Amino acid sequence: DTISRLKDLNVLIVGCQGVGVETAKNLILSNVGGVLIWDSSICQVADRGSNFYITDDDVADGTTTRAQASITELRSLNPFCRVEIHEESTITDEFLTSSNILATQRPLAAVVVTQMLPKADMIRINETCRSQHIAFILALNHGITATMFSDFGPSHEIMDATGEPTQTLAVSNMEVFESSTSELLKIQGVDQNQPVVIMTVAQAEHGLDDGDIVTLDDMRGDLACWNGKQIKVKRVAIASPNAAKLDTSGVAFKEALKLPTSSVIQTFGRQYDYYKQQHEESEESDKKFQVRNITMFNRLAFVLEDTSMMDAFKSYQAGGLLNQIRPPIHVSYKSFQDTLEHTVVPQMLRGEEWEHGRGIEIQLSIAAVLEFYDEKGHWPRIHNKEDATKMVDIVQSISDGREASEDASSKCWAQKVEWAFPSGEKRDLDTKKVELYSRLFGTELTGFCAFLGGAAAQEVLKKSGKFTPINQWVHHDEPSLVVDECPSNYGPTFGSRYDYQIAVMGKDFQAQAANQRVFLVGCGALGCEYLKGLALMGVGTGRDGKITVTDMDRIEVSNLSRQFLFRQDDVGHPKSVRGALAVKKWNPSLNIEALERKVGDDTEDFFNDTFWESLHVCWNALDNVMARQYTDARCLFFSKPLLESGTLGTKCNSEVVLPYRTSSYNDGNEDDGNEQQIAMCTLRSFPYLPNHCIEFAKQSYFSDYFEFGPDQYETFRKDKTTFFEQLDAMDAGEQYRSLHMIQSFLEMQKDPAVQIDFALCIHVAFERMIEDYRTSILNLCHSADIMEKSSGKKFWTGTKRRPRPIDWNAEDKSTLMEYLYATAGLYASVWNVEPVRDRSAFESLVQELNLVQPEWTPPSENVNLSEGDDDEAGGDESEKVEKLKTDLYSVDVSNLQVASPQDFEKDDDLNYHIDFLTVATNLRSWNYDIKASPRHTVKVTAGRIIPALATTTAMVCGLVDIEFCKLVLGLQSQGRDKFLNSNINLAAGSNNFTTFAPDPPVPITTGLKTPHPETFTSWDKIEIVSPSNEMTVEHLVQHVEKLFDVSVDRVFHYGSTEDKAIYNALDKQKLDWDITFDDDGKAIASDGVFTQWPQLRMAVQMLGRLPPSSGQRKVFVGQVERIKKSLDQTKDMFLGNFQGPVSKAYRTNYRPEDTDGEEGNEKQQYFDTVFESRNYVVLGVHCTTEAGEDITLPPIKYVFPTTTTAES
Repeated sequence: DTISRLKDLNVLIVGCQGVGVETAKNLILSNVGGVLIWDSSICQVADRGSNFYITDDDVADGTTTRAQASITELRSLNPFCRVEIHEESTITDEFLTSSNILATQRPLAAVVVTQMLPKADMIRINETCRSQHIAFILALNHGITATMFSDFGPSHEIMDATGEPTQTLAVSNMEVFESSTSELLKIQGVDQNQPVVIMTVAQAEHGLDDGDIVTLDDMRGDLACWNGKQIKVKRVAIASPNAAKLDTSGVAFKEALKLPTSSVIQTFGRQYDYYKQQHEESEESDKKFQVRNITMFNRLAFVLEDTSMMDAFKSYQAGGLLNQIRPPIHVSYKSFQDTLEHTVVPQMLRGEEWEHGRGIEIQLSIAAVLEFYDEKGHWPRIHNKEDATKMVDIVQSISDGREASEDASSKCWAQKVEWAFPSGEKRDLDTKKVELYSRLFGTELTGFCAFLGGAAAQEVLKKSGKFTPINQWVHHDEPSLVVDECPSNYGPTFGSRYDYQIAVMGKDFQAQAANQRVFLVGCGALGCEYLKGLALMGVGTGRDGKITVTDMDRIEVSNLSRQFLFRQDDVGHPKSVRGALAVKKWNPSLNIEALERKVGDDTEDFFNDTFWESLHVCWNALDNVMARQYTDARCLFFSKPLLESGTLGTKCNSEVVLPYRTSSYNDGNEDDGNEQQIAMCTLRSFPYLPNHCIEFAKQSYFSDYFEFGPDQYETFRKDKTTFFEQLDAMDAGEQYRSLHMIQSFLEMQKDPAVQIDFALCIHVAFERMIEDYRTSILNLCHSADIMEKSSGKKFWTGTKRRPRPIDWNAEDKSTLMEYLYATAGLYASVWNVEPVRDRSAFESLVQELNLVQPEWTPPSENVNLSEGDDDEAGGDESEKVEKLKTDLYSVDVSNLQVASPQDFEKDDDLNYHIDFLTVATNLRSWNYDIKASPRHTVKVTAGRIIPALATTTAMVCGLVDIEFCKLVLGLQSQGRDKFLNSNINLAAGSNNFTTFAPDPPVPITTGLKTPHPETFTSWDKIEIVSPSNEMTVEHLVQHVEKLFDVSVDRVFHYGSTEDKAIYNALDKQKLDWDITFDDDGKAIASDGVFTQWPQLRMAVQMLGRLPPSSGQRKVFVGQVERIKKSLDQTKDMFLGNFQGPVSKAYRTNYRPEDTDGEEGNEKQQYFDTVFESRNYVVLGVHCTTEAGEDITLPPIKYVFPTTTTAES
């Protein structure tokens, strides 16, 4: 619905400098109906610093307007959006009031003014827009100042204020109380004599407030007629005596809330009566009995106005959903003329500047510049002292006049402000700020243009009724960009495309920017914006400057709506290459290298130390946490600044990471903790929402069959010993899951002479379908029936829906056939078998196989019906696991076929992944009578997709461009407070425009006492330089122990999670361990051996039990001998490491082992290349004090003589 409303929007953009072209670009990419641009100014060379579509030819022509220069490229962004030039010399009221803009039979929806207009024109256009219900947006960049104003008229309807997903709640119980006579039940605004319906929801917290509106859905029986009806709900509370000190976070309270409301009232009533009696019998009986109202967050109430429906609600049995409805909000906005004078404390992007009233000078300067133009006939000229002096005089006059007026309290003038509240006490005008506004009025900076262009375009989209407009003025300025007042630095300018930039930040800035060496990681939506900014700023255009951009992805059609450097002809080509070509056309002086290389710990032979040391800044444009963590770690090690940003729909954030001055990205804790977790028992046996079926299809079916299962099988096939060692680290449930999946893969290879083919893949898919959608369903119902019979209580109540099994013998097999098609295709991918993709041929093959549905028989064990979060392996898990282990120990892996685990990929329509998830989801939905989910919904949910928006991307990238300018200016030496991080939600209004100074580095406590360092940060490392005769590991350990007065337990490759180490104090104990066989063939092992190799215990026990003639003894003897060999090797390795050079020990332990095949050789070659290019290794140390307390030390950069490397 929102998308269709966007197609109805016609937008006029006034001005085609930087802000104008940015706004147009973002609106066109957002797919509005039509965009008109108006700018009759002739192109100037300085325009090329902010309008990326103006060329040298446009400037040289001398007659081309900015609109004419921009129109062709703007049209190419989106063929479905009509883009034209408004050719009239002025913007008339007749045009603004037209009902047929661009021959669409629709009027203008919004006007965006991106250049200052004379006062009379500005007021007229705004007033006409207000009278015609046209949104009026003002977005202006003047030097270091960015201003936005938004006016949606006297009456604007907001249909969705935030864009956050609405709640869908599952009803688990519904009770009618004919009168809420109980003094315990508290429902605000409800008379005790009114009949109410109390609904209990399955979720622990419903998240709704009094007065929220929901629609009833999926109601059954007599309540079916209520489906689709809206009701207003209220929260429900219950009174509890203060003396009871009820713990609302405790298990007892939460369990009590699961009871019917009538039972809850009885339980709390007994508690209430007990404490009330205690009170009445106490010495304080004359005082009021103190109670508190505790909200039951899983209860909602609504008043039953029509008592004739009481019986229908009393008949409630099970099921039902509540869908939250957001009622429209009606807001009235004031005009440009009114708010320009009467915005007392204008909002600033920096919260502290808003609180101190720093926006007053900007608001006054806007009013003054309009007066200036009316008086002088021109706008303030760049660095013109006379104009600046005049501007100060006008601002002072306006401020004094407003202060002296009768309604001064409602006007903007220079007064003291505390916590954003005006005091009424006059203060001195900040004349320097006004002078700067005037001197830089005629300039633009590309970062501010991108910021405003993104925010202004998003404001226009709010005309559709989705999201909250800003309120109404927002300013942002960056005085720190003006670092000196030396006239020869900021002028004169000589007709360069960088003139505006030079006028603001100086010629020395431009020289330094040209020689910056920037590493841009990623060339998607963020990367395209950053490449644009770098090209416009002239970064990397000097002899020593360079931009390196890397991205492994190729351009897809779906990218074209937000990655504006790409066009249809670019589809299929590398993003980095085509992105570099696009910006190189804009600025041929760029020194830019485009790569298609991954940045990670497996490409350090290319992105080596020399590369990282040569950089001035690393700039992330990534969309995944792991890659960000890696680049952050590299910046930490090489002490390089990092610019970081990310978007999530309308939400975005940016972060500046400064060496030794701010926290790093890795100091944070980014995960999916905000996502609501669904209990596994709900997913497994009692789903009631479509999302439950999607999650189970992804987490259980897809993961087990095609990711986890094949991965475990491959580990088992390649190295049984390693597999069983890893298995012992799993809990019982995971062990059962792993062994069970491997067993199923072995079942497919019962006959070693038969190769797995596509027919077998169909057979297995059929078995899975019958097991998951028929047998397991019948087993569940059978067990529930037994429980129901024995307990006498209904089982399928509340959100528990009795499922129904599929039937292969049914006439309509279309959905079942779709399941077989997708599942067999996926198994074919696992087994590297060619699938049958033709649907007709596939169905013919299925018919030939004559698949028969087996007859169901009741299971010997009942299904686990508990509502806990236990995994599916119930009962005596350890017994099942041990049996499976014994079976697998004897398997000969030499003839097993290779399997290929599938990595979930949502964007490949030929890999069957989304096809499988969709049909697997909807078969489960059919089982439980839950609404089916369309393919797109499954893809978005399973792929965790939140679409990137051109508006959000442009806005946050503009802010980061400004932070880059500060780095070039060297402002980091003035402290982190000069820089800004941001956290902005464009959907939720200007109160969600949050910026703040970066946090200081996070102190890490060492545990040491003075004089040793008590804390350090992630930027720190210990450097130990070996003498020419390289240290041994023993000497290194002794050196660290002496340096910090600690005992070293372990030395290892820093950051490694493996058990490998170049030194482990526990290994000394292993020198005393032994494994032998006695005369009877029994194995004898030191007790310590079992702690290292717990799987040995079973082998020792089996050799003690099995008779000498048993053929199975050979298997267990082999296992014992392998572990004895491992123990001997451990002893030898420990001594070799301990007494040898550190670099050799490191190489011995961490160089990949010799393996057959090309992959193993490549890993060894890669390790050798990286190792030999460095004269250091980075080590982590685990150590303790004499008292056994853990000590945390920074990583150790151990530098060794290079001759040792060559010798080793």
